[in-house]
Formats: sequence, structure tokens, C-alpha cells
Amino acid sequence: MRLTRLSAAWAAIALIITAAPVQARAPATTIANPAMWQVKDADTTIYLFGTVHVLKPGIDWFRGGMKAAFDRSDELVLEIIEPDDPNVMGAIMMTRAMATDGTALSDRLAPDARGKYHAAMEENGLPWRNFDRTNPWMAGMALSVAPLAKLGYRADLGAEKALRTAAEKAGKRVDALETVEQQIDFFATLPMEQQVQFLNATVDGLPEMESEFAGLLHHWQAGEPDRLAKSMNESLEATPELAQVLLIGRNANWAQWIKARMGQPGTVFVAVGAGHLAGKGSVQDQLKALGIQSRRVKK
Repeated sequence: MRLTRLSAAWAAIALIITAAPVQARAPATTIANPAMWQVKDADTTIYLFGTVHVLKPGIDWFRGGMKAAFDRSDELVLEIIEPDDPNVMGAIMMTRAMATDGTALSDRLAPDARGKYHAAMEENGLPWRNFDRTNPWMAGMALSVAPLAKLGYRADLGAEKALRTAAEKAGKRVDALETVEQQIDFFATLPMEQQVQFLNATVDGLPEMESEFAGLLHHWQAGEPDRLAKSMNESLEATPELAQVLLIGRNANWAQWIKARMGQPGTVFVAVGAGHLAGKGSVQDQLKALGIQSRRVKK
């Protein structure tokens, strides 16, 4: 059951800061050309760049026309600005993760799903008993990220981290479309049935996670948003409620922000998860509904 696993995992990676050990041997460099779009009027230019929140070493993506667009920009806008202290993020998450009705997480799951969940948690170094006082979304997010760390993906190599570091070094303003609390609440406020559905889908998808995430990265590196959308976003069509919360509603809000920002002169580099710029209901689609055209920037 793929329904939410890929898209939710993509969102979860932005919230849990997990880094795998640095590899002893430097890998061969892979040249990447991720997709980028532009919205422009007489005195305002806004670039839209789709990011990946975790990467392996050796991927050269901060280059070429994308790097030139970033250098021309006065301001960087991310989904969120992560706290410099990861303990702050953890504290914010835990204030929203704890169950308030006294029901153990394990007891919310059907017997067969419970056994698979327990095994998956233990296999990934996440003792399930430590999560029994939390709501299902928290365990689902942890399971969405822990396997990627074991596979060598690192948050400190993610696109947002590199862009923010470069912006701060260059003295650019750095802003965010959402707060950390808002992003966490997209999961924390899901109805319990949908939280359980998300957790079960995550567990069921673990055997394919390595190949599927590698496929997503391949499409990102090659600048293939249509293929990325097919792999990632279409899995949400079976659960339109989750699609509205995790993608469509947020894309619509961001399109409104871009429309308002077009009223101010300057050049802005907006970097959000690549899934938000791909497929039906993307930020570009939402802009088009507002009468604002975007165009793909050639490599």
C-alpha cells in the first residue's frame, strides 16, 4: 500500500535531522542538473528550485545556471528555517508527539500490523516501547528517516543546508514560508485513522525504500519533474485528504505568498521540496490558477 509513504517520507525528512557517518573514501562525483522555474515581471524575479533534503556525498548539484540564479538573488526563502540546535527541534516535536488519551501506540494497530511495526522498529534501531506513549505520526516519521541514514544519506549534505550556508556567507536575507511548528502540525493534527494509515504504509514500504528513494533522486538529478511526480505524488491520489494537507493546500498557500511577493521589486530564490514543484496541484499549477505564469529555466 503505497498511498502516502513516498510523499510523507519526503516531508518527514525535512523535520527530523538525521546524519549518517561520513564515508571514509570520497565517492566519484555525479553531476546533477535539478529542475528550476522562474516567475518574472518588470522588476521582480522569483526562482523556484526543487530540493532534496538528504543526499549522499559526491553529488555536484550546486552549479551552472542554478548557481548563477542563486548568486543573482537578494534573498533565499526555504520551507522552514531549522533551529541550529537539533535539541530544539526535538523538543518542539515531542511537545506535539505525546498521546493525550492514554492509549499506547501499539494498541492502536491491528495485531498483524502491530507485529510488523515492532519488527521494523527494532530492525532500524528504534525501540518500539520508547514510542508507545507517542502518536503514530511520530513513529512513522522516524521510520521514514532512519533507514535512509543507514543507507548513507545525510541531512548535512541536503540542498537546504548548502543553500542556507551559502546565503548566510554571502550576506543574503534568509526567510521561510512556514514555521517549524506549522510543519510538525501538518502531521500532528491528522485524524488518528490517517496517522495509523501513514504508519502502516511506511512499515509496508520499507523493503522497497532503498530502490524507490534512489529512483526519486535519479529523477531529481536528471531534472525530470514529471517522472518524479509519477513516483512520488500520484501515490497520494488514493488518500485525497492527506494530499490536501501535505501538498495541495501548502502549494496553494505558497502560490499566494509568491503572488504577494511579486508586488515588491527584487530577486528571490525559493527552495522547497522537489515534490511541491512536480505533478498535479504543484506550486506552478496553483500560480497558473492565480493568473501567474512560470517557465522552466533551461539547464
